[in-house]
Amino acid sequence: MTSTLDVNWLAEHIADVSIKGIMQAIATLIREGQIPIGTQLPAVRNLAEKLGVSPATVSAAWGQLKRQKVIAGKGRSGVWVCGDRVTPRPVRFEKIGNYGSAIQADLSMAVPDPMLLPDLRDAMLQGIRSSQLNSYQREPIALPLLLALKPHWPASAEAFLATDGGFDAMNLIVQTLVSPGDKVVIEDPTATRLLDMLDNVGAEIMPLSCDENGPLPGALAMLMQKSPTLFIYQPRTHSATGHTVSQSRSKALAHVLADSKMLVVEDDGIGELSAWPVWSLSRYYPERTLYVQSFSKAYGPDLRLAVLSGPEVLVRRIQSFRNFGASWTSRILQEAVAWMLNDHATQTCLQQARVLYASRRRMLLEALARRGLILPDRDGLSICIPVVSEQFAMITLAARGIAALPGERCRSGSAQFIRVSTSMMKKEQVESIADALILACGMEPGEHQACL
Repeated sequence: MTSTLDVNWLAEHIADVSIKGIMQAIATLIREGQIPIGTQLPAVRNLAEKLGVSPATVSAAWGQLKRQKVIAGKGRSGVWVCGDRVTPRPVRFEKIGNYGSAIQADLSMAVPDPMLLPDLRDAMLQGIRSSQLNSYQREPIALPLLLALKPHWPASAEAFLATDGGFDAMNLIVQTLVSPGDKVVIEDPTATRLLDMLDNVGAEIMPLSCDENGPLPGALAMLMQKSPTLFIYQPRTHSATGHTVSQSRSKALAHVLADSKMLVVEDDGIGELSAWPVWSLSRYYPERTLYVQSFSKAYGPDLRLAVLSGPEVLVRRIQSFRNFGASWTSRILQEAVAWMLNDHATQTCLQQARVLYASRRRMLLEALARRGLILPDRDGLSICIPVVSEQFAMITLAARGIAALPGERCRSGSAQFIRVSTSMMKKEQVESIADALILACGMEPGEHQACL
């Protein structure tokens, strides 16, 4: 039988009554075995009254413990302890991949084809010639990289910071600028790891609907009535849907943001592999816009390089937080990328890669169209396919040796879809993959369906 924890005993063991303090105290009691697995926790209102805080404070602490899979339950059934491993981890991201040996075509990861990436040998030789090599000076960005990217940088900015990849930059931003309970507006769907990051800091996620031109201004205006602190979106090719933000949509979003002080974060994950320009909101609000461009997909994932730009006051705050760990990004890697930005052969390689990725994507789109499923030709390393049931689609594909990314990994809403990577798809695979995708969509042979 499940026992209910005495509220007086629990209150006596909580010294810090902040959200973080309550969460950490209970996590410690669970880890030490003083609160056994299966124990039912006191009602939120009862504990809040004993601690002299609002019920919202206790609920927020409960929310963080739930995200870490330590407690479970809600409502009249109560909340109980379900685990004793209090370790923050990216739950959604960890579920991607590793489908087992039965999978012959893993289309779950929209990653670059190693055969289409630039040759790094000459670039790395340039990198090790850095004049600052082995210096402990904590410079935000190497001067050669800054000089190489500034002429073509799509965002207005006072300061720049090199980071260890795009998700490192986004995690630094979230850890520095978002506090537990903060409301954060983010596209729905979005990148899987961004949702994990926001969950980890205890943010309240506010999903923002999108169409083929990006976030919907009207939906953003409605969410802004709830006073969010941050707005995160992908300004160029979207990682899940392939849409891109048009110039007119950027202008419309800027109009909605005019009377707000909300910070804007632009996550340009695909970077220079995109077929489209960036219409950064920093053109309107440079004092509160942070722009992140990753170089991993275009130049090589092992370079682990991205650049963050924005107002100096915010970039300094992020750099200050970064000093808890790695204070700077390898100058070898920075100067290697700087050299490639100006190397004609590398830029030609990127242009060819864009063409080949588009060709592979269109091969699958055309094969699906011949079978009656018409999807828009957008951009990127994958296609987004609406389905009646993600579970049915995943099981159907797995039975045919194919893995895809279910929409649940990157969405907050209820729209059912799967994302299918096309970046490394071989011509001889296309027909069999298209056959399986038609079945996964629940379409009958000869049936026609257009998805916009």
